[in-house]
Amino acid sequence: MSDSKFRQIEHEADACVVGGGMAGLCAAIAAARGGAKVVLFQDRPVFGGNASSECRVHICGADVHNRNKNMRETGILEEIRLDNLRRNPNRNFSVWDTVLYEKVLLEKNITSLLNCSINAAEMSGRTIASVTGWQLTTQTLHRVRAKIFADCSGDGVLAPLTGAMFRMGREARSEYNESIAPEQADNLTMGMTVLFQGRLCETPQPFEPPPWALRFDRCEDIPYGRGGHGYFTMGYWWIELGGQDDAIHDAERLRDELLATTYGVWDHIKNRCPDCRQKAANWALEWMQFLPAKRESRRYVGAHVLNQNDIEAGGKFDDMVAYGGWSMDDHHPAGFRAVKVGGKPTIFHPAPCPYGIPYRCLYSRNIDNLMFAGRCHSATHSAMSSTRVMGTGCSMGQAVGAAAAMAAKMGLAPAGLLDHIDRLQQTLIRDDCYLPAVKQRFGPVTTSAELFASCGDPSALLDGVNRPVGQDEHAWHCPQGGHVGLKFAQPRRIETFSAILDSALHKIVQLSYHQPDDQLTAPPGELPRGLRLDVLEDGNWREHWRIADNHQRLLRMPVGKTIGGVRLTVEATWGDLPTRIFAIYVD
Repeated sequence: MSDSKFRQIEHEADACVVGGGMAGLCAAIAAARGGAKVVLFQDRPVFGGNASSECRVHICGADVHNRNKNMRETGILEEIRLDNLRRNPNRNFSVWDTVLYEKVLLEKNITSLLNCSINAAEMSGRTIASVTGWQLTTQTLHRVRAKIFADCSGDGVLAPLTGAMFRMGREARSEYNESIAPEQADNLTMGMTVLFQGRLCETPQPFEPPPWALRFDRCEDIPYGRGGHGYFTMGYWWIELGGQDDAIHDAERLRDELLATTYGVWDHIKNRCPDCRQKAANWALEWMQFLPAKRESRRYVGAHVLNQNDIEAGGKFDDMVAYGGWSMDDHHPAGFRAVKVGGKPTIFHPAPCPYGIPYRCLYSRNIDNLMFAGRCHSATHSAMSSTRVMGTGCSMGQAVGAAAAMAAKMGLAPAGLLDHIDRLQQTLIRDDCYLPAVKQRFGPVTTSAELFASCGDPSALLDGVNRPVGQDEHAWHCPQGGHVGLKFAQPRRIETFSAILDSALHKIVQLSYHQPDDQLTAPPGELPRGLRLDVLEDGNWREHWRIADNHQRLLRMPVGKTIGGVRLTVEATWGDLPTRIFAIYVD
């Protein structure tokens, strides 16, 4: 007689990350690279969440589609995007899925559990002892015991399982003195979207809608009215529902209504719109999004709740560990239905760029070992309408991962790292995360060395700011074949050499079917491709390392010997363009 119980596997970890969207992915990678043993739960077959092939939403961030020049998020997100440019010239979302999958696969400290949904948690007072997930594909229960748990699930799935404090809906204007908040608190949120993808063919492509599709005979029945639905490549964010409902528990019903609405909009474009019918004649429906992309549900309550006033003041927090710059993009709770009541689908309330996000928004107020990143972090509805975008989520995710590894190693709860916030900030900057108003501090071996270059003044390489800000480039201009380096007063044991290179932060690198044709499909022409590192030994420069096909901005090379200096030469760029270097240092 067979055992009727399902198999259960036990895991021990330093950090457990729940949710493999972009925020969770960055959190898991950062924690693993910080030396933590990580288990990563993802309830879908692919990583990336809203950015994956299942949803195909582009990763917005502080640069606002490059309107805010040089404000693109760097760190792990930039690394992933540059990998994608190198390997995915045709902008294929399945290849993008593979890039994300490989990032986790090759990280030796991560155990990933795909198709695995959290359904239980075990508590020990104010501490999470373990969480358990059901893996559909293997019909296996996975229980993970960890020191730190990071919820990056979007929906804040650990909140109802652990008793962690959370909010859902909009705060009253008076609670945080937010001018864009409603007069009375309510349970309304922003909704979720279903996109479609069209393809231009050489011959006419008739379209017959399914019988359950909604019918829109007039342009006025659709948000933005006549002329607002003439883009056929990748659908419309305003096909949105769920803000008047329960974005979690009503999700299946909302998906059905969104599909009926989206097919109805395509039917309107193909068969009914006086402006679009002829233009859309040769367009065929290529893809339909069956997993709605969600904007808002639970938001945890952390040690600090980020609000509208914090953002408008620039987020000048001593414990800043991430940043944003997207407008407070507050979508109407009625979504698509708002057209019937004369409401605007969204209101873009201005936000400064950049503004800081404090560490205290990333750990729970009442659960001692719970952290979070992405759209479920600690913020009011108004503030979260800006911080919810995925680029900002990645910035928060890398901070949470680095903090989780550090806390686990030091035997601290996340709140205990407040006493070590400077160390966390410097760790993030060293890994090429930008923190406005926080400069990188270089070690004494770097600062006491002689900084030299083949031409010009290289002093900007050690000013602690590793990207252009305003009119100041904070960079050394490097010609083809140019070199820069450090000489030590006496031979020193050097483990690694690092450099921050020019990945064209003023250009568009995000994978998007919504963006104009000037988005890059290969590594930027300014980025150094061929590089050589020489080391000074016994008074002579000797080649130590060479790469012919670099495509990354953060260059970190092992040295592992006692030497008198290091010298980096740029032998080629991706487009034979002049390049810049923003920092060099040794450890």
